[in-house]
Amino acid sequence: MRSTGPVRRIGRLLMATTATAAAGAVTALSLAASPAAAAPTGTTSARPGDACTAADLGTRHPYVKTTEVSPTITHFKGWYVTEGTTGQQTVSTDTTTVISVSVGLNDTIETSFAVEALSNVKATVGLDVKLEYTSTSEESNSVTWNLTQPGYYGFYKGTKKVTGTYGSLNCNRAQQDDGSWALEWTEGPGSGSFTTFTTLEEGAVRCQDGVPADSIMAKAQALLDCGSVAAKADHPAGAVAPTAQQKPDRPALHPTPTTSTPAEQPTATAHSTRAALDCSAEAYKIAVPGKPLSWGAPLLADDGVRLRPSSIFSAHLDNWRLCNVTEQDGVLEASLWNWGNGGCATVAEQNASTERAVLMTVPCAEDDLQRFYVYRDVPGSSKIGVQNKYTGSMMGYDRYADGEFIRQYSSGRQDGTGTFDLTAV
Repeated sequence: MRSTGPVRRIGRLLMATTATAAAGAVTALSLAASPAAAAPTGTTSARPGDACTAADLGTRHPYVKTTEVSPTITHFKGWYVTEGTTGQQTVSTDTTTVISVSVGLNDTIETSFAVEALSNVKATVGLDVKLEYTSTSEESNSVTWNLTQPGYYGFYKGTKKVTGTYGSLNCNRAQQDDGSWALEWTEGPGSGSFTTFTTLEEGAVRCQDGVPADSIMAKAQALLDCGSVAAKADHPAGAVAPTAQQKPDRPALHPTPTTSTPAEQPTATAHSTRAALDCSAEAYKIAVPGKPLSWGAPLLADDGVRLRPSSIFSAHLDNWRLCNVTEQDGVLEASLWNWGNGGCATVAEQNASTERAVLMTVPCAEDDLQRFYVYRDVPGSSKIGVQNKYTGSMMGYDRYADGEFIRQYSSGRQDGTGTFDLTAV
């Protein structure tokens, strides 16, 4: 890879983050760091515009934008009770609606970001919703109820379905009205919708029963279709043939992405400003602040990027260049090209949805898995956080040690170890 004329603009763009150094010193600046491996211990109260610190540059949090709560019947069976057949009845209901827990396209709820998103939903709506993957179809369909009066009953199970949208918050620098700079939580790439539900309740209801409006019981009563001829007709004791209203809905299928970038994942905007078409002339170390270890690319294709000490024997494997840089709302986007092995940093496609997947290098290509967002500290500081564009996860490491892999974490490392220094060499 060679540098061309436009790369000088990259230098000017990035150098705005650095302070003037003494003669002979190099300019420092920062690339983004990654989120933590551990699941969050609680929900975040951060909102767009709230203050954050340099330790937060390598973190990411969801925040709830909209919510909707709707009583929903998941299992139902019409049942006729005659004189002499009252008392306790156990009825096997039919599935009418299937609700599955999901965050974006992720219905496994294995990452800390998805768990935190659902925890925030729970706090927002004030309901005890499911925080892990489950489906109402996994619930038993049997309902047992004591009936004291004859009549046409609806045996049901139901829940409060909670849906809505979420956004993603990242820490980044923002210029204030007085011209100064501060770190703020800003809405970054990555948003989507969620679905969860409360514990199922069960019961039996008749047409003539008085029930609270917009309750789960009222939804079950509506399924009885009380004004219909079938509801008013006499029936033998036992099950009543389902009406059109009572027939099962088709379970909702998870949408299939129509592009290479899943909907929950961050995508490039149409308003990005192209800063350059090639790599910067400058090379940088992506280092742990105040310590000697930095990102070192592998010599072997099946190895990953690791924390390594820098020395004259590093063979430029610790040197990185920023390529095809763009900037949108103060956030840089770039490919990270390694001087030592000529490859670009990436998360392997087969591991894109895997928490703690190892950062690799591969031949450079037009691929969002090879693109990274860079969140910067205020000018004069070289601290940054790094986020993969396709997965939305932040870059970090499990522990500070020679040879430790750089990995992706969906929410970032809350102890600040996801913050790095990007230093010109």
